[in-house]
Amino acid sequence: MPIDRDKALSQSYPDGEGHYGPDDAILYHLGVGAGVPATDPGELEYTYEKNLKVLPSFPTVVRAGAGANIFETPGLEFNPALMLHGEQDVELHQPLPPKTKLTSSARIADIFDKGKAALVIVEVSTRDESGEPLFTSRMSLFLRGEGGFGGPSGPKVENVRPDREPDGVIESKTLPQQALLYRLNGDKNPLHCDPEFAKSAGFDTPIIHGLCSYGIVCKAIVDGALDGDVGRVARYQARFRGIGFPGETYRTSYWREGDRLLVEARSVERDAIIISNAAVTLRS
Repeated sequence: MPIDRDKALSQSYPDGEGHYGPDDAILYHLGVGAGVPATDPGELEYTYEKNLKVLPSFPTVVRAGAGANIFETPGLEFNPALMLHGEQDVELHQPLPPKTKLTSSARIADIFDKGKAALVIVEVSTRDESGEPLFTSRMSLFLRGEGGFGGPSGPKVENVRPDREPDGVIESKTLPQQALLYRLNGDKNPLHCDPEFAKSAGFDTPIIHGLCSYGIVCKAIVDGALDGDVGRVARYQARFRGIGFPGETYRTSYWREGDRLLVEARSVERDAIIISNAAVTLRS
């Protein structure tokens, strides 16, 4: 049955409550490569609760308490095996505190017809314990084979990098056990740990989670371009262009364009793009 855009967009979902604390943030930071060298003062700000700061990409693993269950949403019938997480967007309304209680609201923000696929934008808006907006997370999901339902095609591809040399390049060496650490944040897909499962999916070895790559690149930009100031980031958008393997080196390049940094990340070993069409909007 084709997607019924109007019906899907009209659905409402219950609000939810959640929370996180220093241990959750530290585990996330370790999962995206923090703590090397272990006694470096800048790394300790990610891994020791004494002066803990929180990466702007952390909301991707926060259990905020609300979500849009697209698998049971009227008007959205699709094969889950053909769904791909295409893009991630986190907007920070204030710097993230080391701990807080949360209240969240979820909705399907839009659905676009991409011809061969439908693009569903799932948005979760989260408030802190005082009721102030904390962050908004938007996840773009490609439903392959579900295009052609007659909806709008959506905006053109954004955040295209300039055709010139980058203003800066940062290299981040991942750990052989990077995916094993990251999966403790909640994504237990065996694709990231089970060699036999990975081979059945067409990969020689388990791969790094897309959202782990998202965090690795975020940390590279914060440390390498923003002097470690997590509060400078107002928004971080990225497209998952390829995959990374544990143990590889990520080369993150950035271009300064007004109040934004346009970003791309590649595997050094394979010269393959991992993250593209990424942008970090700076807080004024």
